[in-house]
Amino acid sequence: MSDANAAQMPPVQYADVNGIRMAFYEVGPRGKGTPIVFCHGFPELAFSWRHQLRACEAAGIWAIAPDQRGYGLTSRPDAVTDYDLEHLTGDLVGLLDHVGAQKAVFCGHDWGGLIVWMMPLMHPERSAGVIGLNTPFMQRQPMDPIALMRMALGEDMYIVWFQKPGEADAALGKDVDKTIRFFMRRADAMIADLEPPKQNALEPTGQAAEGQSTFAFRDLLAQWDKSDTTGQLLKPEELAFFVESFERTGFTGGINWYRNFTRNWERSADLPTRIDNLPCLMVMAELDAVLPPSAADGMEDRIGDLEKVLIKGSGHWTQQEKPDEVNRILIDWMGRRFPA
Repeated sequence: MSDANAAQMPPVQYADVNGIRMAFYEVGPRGKGTPIVFCHGFPELAFSWRHQLRACEAAGIWAIAPDQRGYGLTSRPDAVTDYDLEHLTGDLVGLLDHVGAQKAVFCGHDWGGLIVWMMPLMHPERSAGVIGLNTPFMQRQPMDPIALMRMALGEDMYIVWFQKPGEADAALGKDVDKTIRFFMRRADAMIADLEPPKQNALEPTGQAAEGQSTFAFRDLLAQWDKSDTTGQLLKPEELAFFVESFERTGFTGGINWYRNFTRNWERSADLPTRIDNLPCLMVMAELDAVLPPSAADGMEDRIGDLEKVLIKGSGHWTQQEKPDEVNRILIDWMGRRFPA
């Protein structure tokens, strides 16, 4: 980690959990109060939570952010099935065991959000609360979600494309600097490329227009001129850290999470469909083209104790794009629901 980025993160620690070596970053008084565990999305790292870790430390809140399985300094198993929800949630249980915490509040963004909403369903005894950042708690689909996406949005929809072994891995890894610059942009720049969907991309219900490839990142990435600095979200040294990390690891580990959509759906048939007796917070981003606020509609019917907050002017990378607003919301909610 560069000196500039080292100043933004606590020292890295390691834990042998669930068959892997997991890197994590920790602030606050270990063993005091209920910890909050931050779970990143794709293509991100624990570093994505740097602003929140600093805010938690200042507020005296015990907080932990791991590089999750397949990312950063954490192990990258070869088998695709090693990235299903059983493994990903099991990693978090193992992390709690390592730091000596019985329960935690799990806060997840993007793919990390899908994981944290599964924690009270798969590991209720280890879950004190859930915070979804952009990612809502979704109902289980009536059929294989990959088949649904393929029917509704076509072969070029990025999650469907990710199912092809090696193809997306190579395309994203060809020019890592370009890939990270393309993804890590502010809302206005992303919206210029991505027409907001008429429905949640993870819950497609209608047919895409003929010839239209909704979320066709493959074509957009190939055509995008990386010299275009419009809407760049990261400072140069922050961008360099992401680029250096993914140049070392590649993208296969993160993409393998997507390659378990069908497996996760098949193995989730007997899970509960509601979350009760657990405080939950849903933080929505007004301008997120991938997970719009409308994706959170109806959550109240599936969660007994839910607060919802909208952050205006934010795109998809909310904890990095609007860190002050996110920090204020998280610290306030933790103070009310989990007072020291």
